[in-house]
Amino acid sequence: MADMDKHKEAYMEEAYELLAELEDAMLALEETPDDGELIGRAFRALHTIKGSGSMFGFDKIAAFAHEVETVFDLVRNGKIPVTKQLIDLTLSARDHIKRLLDSPDGDTVTGGEEILIYFRKLAIQKEHKENRDAVAPIINECASKTENKNITFRIQFRPNPDIFTKGIDPVLLLDELCTLGNCKILAYTDAIPQLEDIDPESCYTYWDIIITTSKGMNAIKDVFIFVEDECKLSIDVIDDTGKFDEEFGNKKIGEILIERGFITQENLRKVLGQQKRIGEMLVEANVIEPQKLEAALSEQQHLREIKSIKETKQSTQQAEAASSIRVSSDKLDRLVDLVGELVTVQARLTQTAASKSDAELILIAEEVERLTEELRDNTMSVRLVPIGALFSKFKRLVRDLSAETGKEVEMLIEGAETEIDKTVIERLNDPLVHLIRNSIDHGIEQPGKRSSLGKPAQGLLQLSARHSGAYVLIEIVDDGAGIDPEVIRAKAVEKGMIAPADDLTEKEIFSLILAPGFSTAKTITNVSGRGVGMDVVKRAIENLRGSIDITSRKGVGTTITLQLPLTLAIIEGLLVKIGPDYYVMPLFSVEECVELTGDDIARTHGRQIANVRGKIVPYISLREQFSINGGKPSIEQIVITSIDGHRVGFVVDHVIGEHQTVIKSLGRFYKTIEGISGATILGDGTVALILDVVKLVQTAELEEVTTNA
Repeated sequence: MADMDKHKEAYMEEAYELLAELEDAMLALEETPDDGELIGRAFRALHTIKGSGSMFGFDKIAAFAHEVETVFDLVRNGKIPVTKQLIDLTLSARDHIKRLLDSPDGDTVTGGEEILIYFRKLAIQKEHKENRDAVAPIINECASKTENKNITFRIQFRPNPDIFTKGIDPVLLLDELCTLGNCKILAYTDAIPQLEDIDPESCYTYWDIIITTSKGMNAIKDVFIFVEDECKLSIDVIDDTGKFDEEFGNKKIGEILIERGFITQENLRKVLGQQKRIGEMLVEANVIEPQKLEAALSEQQHLREIKSIKETKQSTQQAEAASSIRVSSDKLDRLVDLVGELVTVQARLTQTAASKSDAELILIAEEVERLTEELRDNTMSVRLVPIGALFSKFKRLVRDLSAETGKEVEMLIEGAETEIDKTVIERLNDPLVHLIRNSIDHGIEQPGKRSSLGKPAQGLLQLSARHSGAYVLIEIVDDGAGIDPEVIRAKAVEKGMIAPADDLTEKEIFSLILAPGFSTAKTITNVSGRGVGMDVVKRAIENLRGSIDITSRKGVGTTITLQLPLTLAIIEGLLVKIGPDYYVMPLFSVEECVELTGDDIARTHGRQIANVRGKIVPYISLREQFSINGGKPSIEQIVITSIDGHRVGFVVDHVIGEHQTVIKSLGRFYKTIEGISGATILGDGTVALILDVVKLVQTAELEEVTTNA
């Protein structure tokens, strides 16, 4: 039962990937409806979902996918064209299959029958068209000659020994194959070991199949489509004349030799009684010349070499397929945790070796450090996945929003190969959905208005990604109406967010869009307008230790840039010290460090501001914020950070330097502590807290407002 549950989970995981493949293929077909490769991708996805679904008990999915697949078989054979109606129907079918996967029993999922009615209509219309075409005898005769031509194939099917453990029954495949035409199957059992050596979960049997069918090569390949990586398979045409000899599979070698005119019946009887190899018997009986036998043997050897090369190629292909494996994300996370522990222990080893002044121990510690760093980098790279998979999901969103708003929008993707931590990608979906919806709803204009402004009727939405050091920059660019800073400013004044006399830069005005509840929409729609979007985006990006930046030109378009860390497992930090305790500040927000003396404090008359090259920078004393007792040094350090476009300083006792930190969770008892996002362990075993600088600034601002009130 546990094994079956495991196989069902594997099927569901694969099915979700196949649904994504189906969606990508259908959206691409809108651009190139005659692309046979895309049609084949869609068909194979449906066929695999159907075949594996029936095998693992997902009968509703299998039955539904079968009817959709039937229509796509007609599409693949050029009998039904790819139209917008077909694409819309197939996307609806894809959504229905996903709902069936999401539902434990599928009983609560409705709407499937309505979708199938439309698919059946397409098939019926095609059938009626064929009936109408039947009145043209010449055309019909030519079509029947082409479509109904019988071809005989030889199929060699050798499953991998572990095929049963994948939940696959080869007999079911053979049964399906027999439905295609006249089929003869020969099972080979010579590989079955003695009873005491048999593994009941291994498959030892392999098959030769001779089949005559009018369905063609593709129909045969479709039978084996979802096991092609689990077997050795060859399909060869052995007769395309359309004839099938019922006795073909029972003929002996002597009968075949006689039919081909190589020997006579009398000569065959003469040599059958001799217990020698057939070649020797034929030569000794003067039935065939030695040179001809030698030529035949050379041909046989040549064919064997070709077969050997083919099998080697198949083995190589299977080895390449096996080089990519599916790993549970929980196992991967556990591996990262263990590597983090190893990094900490290695740092302690290095520090201990240095204190012992033992040359041999230091050498060992250096070697362990090198290997640990390499292991850490490789482990972190395993977590990195291309962002293109996430970007592709938004093609459907853009398509649906375009239809809903009546706008024409073209979506372009750049940098799909850019890699980022899988955890970041998982948590990036919702923020990007908000941004794309806003770009289409607020940014891109209606086709008529765009034409009157001299713009193309079709708007442009571009998603791009690129690496920038230890970060990934994601840009959402549209060529819409842009943002009017005066409108944003007026709305902010109306809401009391700023005073009319406040002098703000354009960047500061645009940052007001990210404030909670801010919206300039005059009406509420299904797409946006409730003022709950952009602050959600900001919080989500900050939780990923990232930042968001908005630039815009009125009438030209808007660019939103997200800066995100490459991985969440390791943080590049600045190690600082306050009293006896160590803290880590995220390096991406740090701009510079300056000294703070007693004279500097006296000149500001107790106000927590610093003059840095003629510009005023407010600062927060972390010693006071954390209520740390003890004497402070005569010269403190201000770590100046950039948060939402504002420069804010944090006063610490000492700046130690850059530190690559493996993040550790504080546990559920400390989740409510604001200003601390995690912890790490230093080389000597000391715990250093990782500061959440955004929360610290928000807390300080709230305290100041409360005090002034």
